[in-house]
Amino acid sequence: MGNGEVHGPLTGCRVLELGSLIAGPFCGQLLGDFGAEVIKIEDPAGGDPMRNWGSQAPGGLSLTWPIIARNKKSITCDLRDARGQELVRRLAEHADVLVENFRPGTLERWNLGYDTLSSINPGLVLVRVTGYGQDGPYANRAGFGSIGEAMGGIRYTTGNPDRPPSRTGISLGDSLAGTFAALGTVMALLNRERSGRGQVVDSAIYEAVLALMEALVPEWELADFRRERTGSILPGVAPSNVYTTADGAEILIAANRDTIFTRLCDVMGSPELATNPHFDTHHGRGENLEELDKIIGEWTATQPSEQLLDRLHEAGVPAGRIYTAADMVTDAHFKARKAVVRLLHDRLGEFPMQNVAPRLSATPGGIRSLGPELGEHNETVYGGLLGLSPADREQLVADGII
Repeated sequence: MGNGEVHGPLTGCRVLELGSLIAGPFCGQLLGDFGAEVIKIEDPAGGDPMRNWGSQAPGGLSLTWPIIARNKKSITCDLRDARGQELVRRLAEHADVLVENFRPGTLERWNLGYDTLSSINPGLVLVRVTGYGQDGPYANRAGFGSIGEAMGGIRYTTGNPDRPPSRTGISLGDSLAGTFAALGTVMALLNRERSGRGQVVDSAIYEAVLALMEALVPEWELADFRRERTGSILPGVAPSNVYTTADGAEILIAANRDTIFTRLCDVMGSPELATNPHFDTHHGRGENLEELDKIIGEWTATQPSEQLLDRLHEAGVPAGRIYTAADMVTDAHFKARKAVVRLLHDRLGEFPMQNVAPRLSATPGGIRSLGPELGEHNETVYGGLLGLSPADREQLVADGII
């Protein structure tokens, strides 16, 4: 089951999450994983669309919401109403971080910009996640993760060369922007320990994707080389590909380093390949990638997958199956490291999900709860933290503010 009570490195840090969908909320998920109290502020009219988006279980229950909203409290507040905006300003007095992913200028129109909030709470860290960042000529464009992936370079380089650009099967750009936002949050909090003041963390989806693009830019400007789609290989890196075995399994073998390639040749019973002038250097293997892949593929096609993997692992050659979810939930290593954990969902029963990453030896994170019901913590936050009377809360509910 879950990790129970967690005293992570962010315990005692209070985060207000105003964002929706993935980019901002994934930042909140990461902060909550490591102990932060994350108070998610949602529209009373229906809450975060992620409550209904993504894969669904029978009965229409979202299978994404329990994960991205884990470890969070939910309160409702109409941010377009002046009374709702005042509630957020009051909450900001008691917060360390505010995360949002609206278009630039939206908070300012609501009198919730950094100048306003920092005058109320000088130590507040404002985390802003958008498609294009807070300034520049594209700042006010609508920005989704898919567009950031295209602009940041990963779409052009993903897929097969004879087909249009492809995508990964997850919202990579959103999650990357949320990850960099969480990293920026922790750095801003560390700086606050020294300076006593908060600051703005500006995480743009396209820049988060660009950060992963290795030497793509200097390759173009300095070497007149443009990376293209290359399917399952990386040009100049071999062997590093997927090979089919005798029983039809697909095994990935990555043996592009000289010493590892020599070990692979020994396992293949072809030690002479390691001294073949076509293959005896990293550059040579890259130049003759197709020929080398053909040789390895012909060999793996004669080998049963389990015996093949055992021999490769014993020889110290990186190799493995391409996992599906079914492989993950039954794998011994996943089980030993508790990479998948299970919490009790009130309607779905045992609910599996990925555990917290990375692992800290002294102050590990953990999962305390699944995604909350809409407004589940209104009384706790508005009544307890802000001290609003029952009559005041009832009036706010009647007026549709919370």
